[in-house]
This record gives sequence, C-alpha cells and structure tokens, in this order.
Amino acid sequence: MSIPLGVLDLVPISSGSTAPEALRNSIELARRAEEFGYARYWFAEHHLNPGVAGTSPAVVLALTASATSTIRLGSGAVQLGHRTALSTVEEFGLIDALHPGRFDLGLGRSGGRPSPPLPPTTPIVDGRAPNGLRIPPRFSFERLLGSPRIALQRKLLLLPDATSQDYAEQIDDVLALLAGTYRSPEGVEAHVVPGEGADVQVWILGSSGGTSAEVAGRNGLRFAANYHVSPATVLEAADGYRTAFQPSDVLDKPYVSVSADVVVADDDDTARELATGYGLWVRSIRTAEGAIQFPTPDEARAHVWTDEDRALVQDRVDTQFVGSPTRVADQLEQLQEATGADELLITTITHAHQDRVRSYELLAQEWHRRGHSAPSG
Repeated sequence: MSIPLGVLDLVPISSGSTAPEALRNSIELARRAEEFGYARYWFAEHHLNPGVAGTSPAVVLALTASATSTIRLGSGAVQLGHRTALSTVEEFGLIDALHPGRFDLGLGRSGGRPSPPLPPTTPIVDGRAPNGLRIPPRFSFERLLGSPRIALQRKLLLLPDATSQDYAEQIDDVLALLAGTYRSPEGVEAHVVPGEGADVQVWILGSSGGTSAEVAGRNGLRFAANYHVSPATVLEAADGYRTAFQPSDVLDKPYVSVSADVVVADDDDTARELATGYGLWVRSIRTAEGAIQFPTPDEARAHVWTDEDRALVQDRVDTQFVGSPTRVADQLEQLQEATGADELLITTITHAHQDRVRSYELLAQEWHRRGHSAPSG
C-alpha cells in the first residue's frame, strides 16, 4: 500500500535567528519538499509565540505558491474560533484564483474546551496499541486553557464582545459559501467573489473523536488527526471520524491523514543530537509562555529539569520519531498501520535549517525506496 507523505510547517524561528529568516527558510523548504516528492505542504496557525512566525496560513501560502509549481499547499489549520466563514472563503478564493486547484483548506477549532474522553475502541495495553505503537496517557490541556496568556490571545484576536460561532454551523457556512448555496435565515443569498466555486480540498483537523471528527464525518470531508500534538487520542480521533462518516460528493469513504513529529539524520546518534531542543521547546508551549525560539542542543542541555517539567513533555518526547531513515520509516509505517492512515503529515524542527531540509530529504529517499509514492487523494 502506497502512503504519501506531506509536510506540516510551523515556520519555526531558531535561537539567534529572526522571523524574516524563518519565512525565507520555510519557502525554500517548500521548494525542496516539492523536489523530494512530498504530496502536500501545510502551514499551521499560531499566535503570540516568540519562536513561531506562522501567524497567517493564507498569507504564507500565497507567497509559497509563487515559489512552487506542483506540490499541494494548505492550512494546518485555519483556526475558526476567531474568524468568520466569509473571511476564510474570501482569502482562499483569492489565492485559488491565481493558483487554481492547488490548495487544501484545513479548518480547526480554537479556544474551545477539549472533548471528553470517548470509550476506547482499540485496546491499549501498557501504553501500546496492538501493533506496538506507543499511546501515552492523556495530557490535560486545562492548565493551558485557563492561563492568562491564552485569555489575552483570545482577547486580541476577537473583536470586543464578540463570541465564536458554533463550529459545526461555521463549517456548514464555509461549505455553502464555496458551493454558492448559502442562504440567510431570511432567504438572502450570499455569493463570494472570488471564492465561490474555488477548487480547494476542505479538511477538518482534530485531536479527539469529538466535535471535529464528527463534523468531518457527517459532511464526508477529509480528516487530519494529530499524533504529534495529542498522541494519546489519535486512535480515538480516527475511529470517531470513521464512525461518523457519511459519503458525500467529495468522498465515498473515509480519508485520514495522521501527523507525526520526526527528526531524521544519517545515524541515530546524530538525529538524537539534532532533536535535543525538542523537549524544552514543548515545555514552553505547555507552560503557556508560548513557543520559544528553538534552542541549540547546548542551550537545551543547560536547562535544569524538574519532575514537573518532565511530566509536562513526556508524552510528546516519547512519541517523537528520531533516528536514521530506516528507524524512522519503520516507526511511521507502524503509525500508519495502527491508525489506518491514508497518508502521513510530517513536522520536523531542528535548530539549523540545513538539518531540517536534510531530515526531509533522507526520509523521502527511504520512503520512496520502500515503494511509497507522492500522489495523494
């Protein structure tokens, strides 16, 4: 079975670097990923992070589209909690007008409470799925959601006294505006120019089997599950989506992408050295200080770890795939088998840009050697 690989890019800023350098590096990496045979290149959306420059996927996508020619480009994901359906369709309509048929409109929730755990459909024994994939204990995001910094972010992103639209209704509005079938409760039509009829693939991104998985399934849309953000709930998310799936004009059967954090080098020791800063970087996110500039290995080793620190990041560190091309490809095939993924989405962060490019190159070479190809659904 041929499983395509895609790229998820946060536009990370390394220590000692700048946001403009990070943006230039990401656009160059997209060009190289196209050469390496990756099927998709997605940009994430994050705000108020000192070490992440990817604040507006649509803007970065427009810049990257002009620098590439064949690779699909997309958002992973546009956060709808502080946006409207109209503004989202307008933005992607604009870039699709000049680069038709190349964009994935990945949509995600933001600012909402996490869904309650669902009963497991796949048995987990001693932290492992039946095929051995590591499934760590569920991480609680309550601390993050209750932090003053997250509250400030929401305040700055939303207009005064504004409230987020119900997510399921918002997805319905996005689909209707794209299709040209939108009608207000009073029967007034809305037609988005450009935007209506845009040749974009709509994806829903989710970390659990709750609202996002249900919305994706009910609408017959493609679904992207997060192993790299919430490894404990990736099986729940994929199963919840498949359970809710109803065939649509877009898909006649479920289609799932699964993400993974990966660092590849020529050998295991080199890869582990390149990944040294990952734990400290994850800690900065989960303490709600915001993603720091990605540290050098020496900067990371200088941090004095507490037991609380280690507990904050353990699930992410344990589920990052780090090593030689053979080792990491084996782990990715295990992830694919456990989740039934139709494709995999790879996110790699290293301090040096050339190491990040090399990681994607080595992985692509090994993946293609195993008979996996780039074309995707």
